Amino acid sequence: MANFDGKTAIVTGSSGGIGEAAAKRFAEEGASVVVADVKVEAGEATVADIEDAGGEATFVETDVSDPADVTEMVDAAVDEYGGLDFAFNNAGIEGESEATGDQSVDNFERVIGVNLKGVFLGMREEIPVMLEDGGGAIVNTSSIAGQVGFPEISPYAASKFGVIGLTKTAALEYGGEGVRVNAVCPGVIDTPMVEQSREDDPESIEQATAATPVGRLGEPEEIGDAAVWLCSDDASFVTGEAMTVDGGYTSQ
Repeated sequence: MANFDGKTAIVTGSSGGIGEAAAKRFAEEGASVVVADVKVEAGEATVADIEDAGGEATFVETDVSDPADVTEMVDAAVDEYGGLDFAFNNAGIEGESEATGDQSVDNFERVIGVNLKGVFLGMREEIPVMLEDGGGAIVNTSSIAGQVGFPEISPYAASKFGVIGLTKTAALEYGGEGVRVNAVCPGVIDTPMVEQSREDDPESIEQATAATPVGRLGEPEEIGDAAVWLCSDDASFVTGEAMTVDGGYTSQ
């Protein structure tokens, strides 16, 4: 178990799914958590759950594709809790499903803006604060779609491949200064995004489950556990890693 007493974590996209599970795990380990999301009511519900369980958290309405919002998010961590030790840059959207030749420019720019630019903006603000505090750990959410190709989601795949590139580059730049940077690459996880896919195309989720060697979808808590571990002292020699958590999907 990690011991994050006296530490501060930011988790983006934490109004539900993986981000919500991760925010609660950080809090369970003793960290004060900045819950950041565009969904105000759901984000505040995450904070309420953390506080009801005896933890400490605050909500900051944040569009991760907006530089000003991201600056305010990190400032809130410093103002509320005195610094920043961990960041889980998790916010993401899937976008529209179309073959590459049919993708709209608007959809491409929207997906890249949240999934890739959002991670860049987060690290750009988080790293200087961590350096001032003597170090920290960052985890960025990529995907198995950032490791292998998937038809009809080219903007999403491009964004998630890009997240791994940003992660490895920052790890090289700041490893010697006490800031570790890793990525987590979830497989098909039972989140609201996947639930929507299940409603739109039930067969696709059945196929994904059948193609996963463990025979089930992943749970958000399993990705949250991975993010917490990557931030913990147990992972002190781990940086620049893209950790795959996919039930064996990409081992085939």
